[in-house]
Amino acid sequence: MSWARVMAPLSGGQGDRAAIDAAALLAAPFGAELSGVYTPADVADVMPWMGEGFMGGVQTTALESLKEAAQAGEKTARAAMAACAYKKKQFISLTTPVWAGLSAEARLSDVVVFTNEPARGRGPLGEAFQQVLADEQRPVLIARDGLTIGGTVAVAWDGGKEASRAARLALPLLEKAKSAVILAAPKASSRLFDPAKLQAYYAARGVKARIELLPDSGDAAPVLLHAAQKAGADILVAGAFGHPRLQEFIFGGTTRTLLNSDHPSLFLSH
Repeated sequence: MSWARVMAPLSGGQGDRAAIDAAALLAAPFGAELSGVYTPADVADVMPWMGEGFMGGVQTTALESLKEAAQAGEKTARAAMAACAYKKKQFISLTTPVWAGLSAEARLSDVVVFTNEPARGRGPLGEAFQQVLADEQRPVLIARDGLTIGGTVAVAWDGGKEASRAARLALPLLEKAKSAVILAAPKASSRLFDPAKLQAYYAARGVKARIELLPDSGDAAPVLLHAAQKAGADILVAGAFGHPRLQEFIFGGTTRTLLNSDHPSLFLSH
């Protein structure tokens, strides 16, 4: 199993270079294409707010300012991509409707890379993160300082749909890993599951993973993070939980804690 296309949404801001470097690091072991996708603010999204109460000249000036900002951002994002030494890459600039374009690019990508700020709902790509993970249900890698591909990968496992989806989609990472560990607390869950089943699933695909049983009580996220740190994990694989999207996607408590942590990098699937 392998990945052929790794996508990094770009904002034209200071965080672009870190996202590109992380995406290149992820793409390299697979010889995958790195797609840097510039995702500007969409003029169409602000048009409804510029109806009643706006004079023609004011509206035109505001729209021109947005267009100029988008052009400047594209130039910065394009330069960041050009500075990346990874050869198998392409730059894509989205236009109106931006969200439709982002969805289309994400659907044809194996994994989408973000940095911490968008994952925490901050900055111009905060909504893009929510759209990719929650709406499009694409796997995302949240790259953090010290990201390593080929080190230790920890998999949070509770036998549920979200966790199983993440565990399956992360298989290429596990195939490249030096070691893998399954983190599970069967006695703490109302769901009946046996972590040895996942261990066997991985073994059948050439991945040798050990099982680490977690305490039966306490908040799940801190326990997971502590266990991942103890195992020396570079990446933690987990299912993302949350309520249905209304005006914004509201992540469940465990997912929020993982997103607000600083280490390790996260591979999430919803």
